[in-house]
Amino acid sequence: MTDESRDALLSGYRRFREDHWPEARAEYEALAADGQKPHTLVVACSDSRADPALIFDTAPGQLFVVRNVANLVPPYEPDGHLHGVSAALEFGVKVLNVSRIMVMGHALCGGVNAMIHGAPADCQDFVAPWVAQGASAVRRVCEECPPEDLMQAAEEAVVRLSLDNLRTFPWIAEREAAGTLALSGVHFGIADGILRSLRGARFEVLG
Repeated sequence: MTDESRDALLSGYRRFREDHWPEARAEYEALAADGQKPHTLVVACSDSRADPALIFDTAPGQLFVVRNVANLVPPYEPDGHLHGVSAALEFGVKVLNVSRIMVMGHALCGGVNAMIHGAPADCQDFVAPWVAQGASAVRRVCEECPPEDLMQAAEEAVVRLSLDNLRTFPWIAEREAAGTLALSGVHFGIADGILRSLRGARFEVLG
């Protein structure tokens, strides 16, 4: 850890202990004693500019967040291999009994940009094959919309793809059909702070 990054983290921790912890202590103690009971599982991008807890102004224990490059959900594949996103989904749905799964895309997504233009040359081990799963959805968008709209349309297409893949998990599809689990998709604008929600076939600004 560099001195600059270490100092920034330690300063943040000290502010947390001095400014936030005294009034939040009872809440954390209750979470420790009673366990977490988040109402929503959020699949979000790892991008440092799009933090779900900050955007939704949530308290500890309210969101179960899964973050990865380009907020992707792979399809259901119980093949015994390592599936980090799927493991988090299984725990969130079956153990924590969340009532909503939200896929949150965002503007200026580097992962989506890699689907369009290719992953960086030095990110071929893991990033390239990871973003490849969204390439076909993005390719269709590239053929259908003007260049000035391409990036946002591609980001929205990845949100739709992840929602489609969520429904390949039988225990998610069953709960959605029963009305005990809702699926939703949103897109966050980094420059303007506007959140848009998928309504039918379109993303609309949330009031």
